[in-house]
Formats: sequence, structure tokens, C-alpha cells
Amino acid sequence: MNSISNIFFKIPIMKIQYFFTILILSFLFFSCSTTSEDEDLDQTDPPADNITYKAHIAPIMSSKCNSCHKNPPINNAPMPLITYENVKDAVMNKGLIGQVDSGAMPPAGSDLTDTQVKQIKDWKAGGYKEK
Repeated sequence: MNSISNIFFKIPIMKIQYFFTILILSFLFFSCSTTSEDEDLDQTDPPADNITYKAHIAPIMSSKCNSCHKNPPINNAPMPLITYENVKDAVMNKGLIGQVDSGAMPPAGSDLTDTQVKQIKDWKAGGYKEK
């Protein structure tokens, strides 16, 4: 025991301080994260007039909605959301944006991210471009 404490005390204080400083800075650097939940599907935020069903909306429907909103719908889903026409009609006439914006849909699993909801709103504002 005496030999261990003698070794510890023979290390210069500056080296111990340097070691702990590096240790703390490393911890702070590696513990910070810049990722967010909105980065799951689309890492870019295209301009509103460039949102298309095929490139942006269909992948959202496929990953978040089509487990129930298939053809025919299951689990009491009122309509399919698998085609351009289905989704456009749901946005225009059935309150789809309000349902996903409020978090009511999807009822199970993960909600749509803010970016995904914004893309649906931008798709509507941009005139429902298909391709």
C-alpha cells in the first residue's frame, strides 16, 4: 500500500491536472449530439414549391401510415393512403393535415416529425405536385 501511495505522490501535480482536464473536455465533447428526431427520413428541407408526392409524400405515407391505411384499410382506418389520389383527397377533404399535426395520427408507433408534417403542408401549398 505504501508503495502505491508513493508512486501517486511522485507524479507531478501538473500532469494530474492535465489528465483530468483532458478527461473532462473529452467527456463534454463526445457527450454532445447534433442529431435530432427530424432527421429520420429527409435530411434536407426542400423549398415548398419543390415538394412532390413521389419524392417526399409517398415515402412518409409508406413508413408512417400504410401499415393501416392500405388497400383495403385495416384497424378501422377509414381510407387507403397508398396512391397520389388517395393522399391528395385525404388532405383536401378529410383533414389529414390536422390529424398528423395534432398527433392523433398515427395512433400507434412514432408520430410524424415536424419536418414531415411541414412537407405535407408545403405539398398542399405548392399545388399537390405529383412528380
